[in-house]
Amino acid sequence: LPTLPTLPTLPTLPTLPTRSTPSTPLTLETVPDAAPALRTRLLAVDYGERRVGLAVSDPTRTIASPAGFIVRRAGKRPPIAELIRRAEALECGGFVLGLPLDGEGEETERSREVRHIAAELERRTGLAVQLVDERFSSAAALRAIREMGGTTRGRKGDVDALAATILLQQVLGVGGVGGGGGMGGTGTP
Repeated sequence: LPTLPTLPTLPTLPTLPTRSTPSTPLTLETVPDAAPALRTRLLAVDYGERRVGLAVSDPTRTIASPAGFIVRRAGKRPPIAELIRRAEALECGGFVLGLPLDGEGEETERSREVRHIAAELERRTGLAVQLVDERFSSAAALRAIREMGGTTRGRKGDVDALAATILLQQVLGVGGVGGGGGMGGTGTP
């Protein structure tokens, strides 16, 4: 019988801090070898009157991509359970919600509703939620589509998803939500 080749020795894994170690927080900076395990996607939400645009980051929180939309039903409760289902399906570890302030930066009826949704998402999931001023995200999405020679006819949901993508990319660009482009709890713009 032929002999089987010897398997190579696997490299040892880095040692993570233990409870006896001084209380150093586990972040991407303090445990660089654990970075992949600590990085998660973010789900951005552009909460509109008729539709909720969604975008998701990559696990390194560098790039934002459209992730569809949810059609809102008039007179019905906010789609919090559906947002949670989408976040779980996309393996997200935090939320970014656009806060629809008025032209002067003041609260609106919808911004109060978004604050309620943010609190509920945080309460139900335990995940961090960041609120971001979204006054110009939809206008920027429409402008981007027009500049590329596109049309929005019959594509309103795509516009909302693009608005959420623009919102999320702005947060990722400034290192927003927890560890390495991350987030830390309900932020207030």
